[in-house]
Amino acid sequence: MANRRSRGRNISGILLLDKPVGVSSNGALQRVKRIFNARKAGHTGSLDPLASGMLPICLGEATKISGFLLEADKYYRVTIKLGVKTATGDTEGDVVGSWPVVDIAEQDLQRAFTEFSGKIDQLPPMYSAIKKNGQALYKLARQGIEVERDTRQITIHSIELLHHEGDELELDVHCSKGTYIRTLADDLGVALGCGGGHVTALRRLKVGPFADATKMVTLEQLQALGEQGMAELDALLMPIESAVAQWPDVCLSRDSVHYVRKGQAVFVPKAPTHGWVKLYSGQESFLGVGHVLDDGRIAPKRLFNV
Repeated sequence: MANRRSRGRNISGILLLDKPVGVSSNGALQRVKRIFNARKAGHTGSLDPLASGMLPICLGEATKISGFLLEADKYYRVTIKLGVKTATGDTEGDVVGSWPVVDIAEQDLQRAFTEFSGKIDQLPPMYSAIKKNGQALYKLARQGIEVERDTRQITIHSIELLHHEGDELELDVHCSKGTYIRTLADDLGVALGCGGGHVTALRRLKVGPFADATKMVTLEQLQALGEQGMAELDALLMPIESAVAQWPDVCLSRDSVHYVRKGQAVFVPKAPTHGWVKLYSGQESFLGVGHVLDDGRIAPKRLFNV
C-alpha cells in the first residue's frame, strides 16, 4: 500500500486546462495527472461534460489551496434556447415542455437581466451533485424522483448580451460560486414569457484571479508536450500563490518564519489590518496564506512545502 501511495512525481503548481466538451471534470483531471505523472492532483470546481473551458488543475502542494478557488467568482459564455425546457436544463435531457417564442424587445431582455442581477435566491436543479439525505440529487433524478430543495443565495454580478436572434441568446455571465447557469437559463425563459429555456453551449472563460484565457492548454497540447519531456510540461505550471494573487503580500522576518511554522500568530510591522494575506520568507520564498486577527497579529492558515 505504501508503494502505491508513493507512485508519481512530487510536482506542485496550477495548470489552466481548457476542458473539452464531452469529458467530465474528473475524467479530465485523471488524464492530466497521468500526463504529468503526478503523485497528487485535484480540480477546483466541476464543469458539466457539456461545458468547455477553464478548469484549474492543482498538482501536489497546490491541492491545499484549491478550496480558495472553489470560493472564487466564475465567468461564463452561454448560449440559451428559449421556449424549450429540458429535464437537465441542457441538451442532454429530454424535452419536458415547449412554448412559442414571440419577438422579444431588447428592453425586455435588459429588464430580465436586472431582475436576476445582484444577490438572488436560486433553486438548484435536480440534475446536480448536491446531496439530499446523503444521496446526490442527480441519482434521484435518474430514477424519476424529484424532491424538495432549499434555495441558495448566489450573486450574479453582471449579465451581458452578446447576441440575440429569434429564440436564441448568447450571454456573458459573471457570477459567484454555486451558481447554476442551467437554472439561470430556465429562469430567464420564464421571466421573458417563454415558459423556460435550456443551455445549448457553455464555456467557462475565467476563474477568480485567472482571467487570461490564452494561458489555457488543451489535453492534446499537453499530450504532445509530454512526448517532448517533463520539463516542457512543468514550464506550464503556475505557482501556487497565483490562486490568491489578489491578496496582499506579507514578508516575514527569520524569527517570524520560525513561529509561523509552529502555527503561531505573529506581529508584522506595517502589515494589512484585516483579511487574507500571502506569507513570504523574506522577499521571494512563498510560505503559505494567513489571516489578520482582531488584535492585528497574522495567523498562519495554510502552509506549503515547495
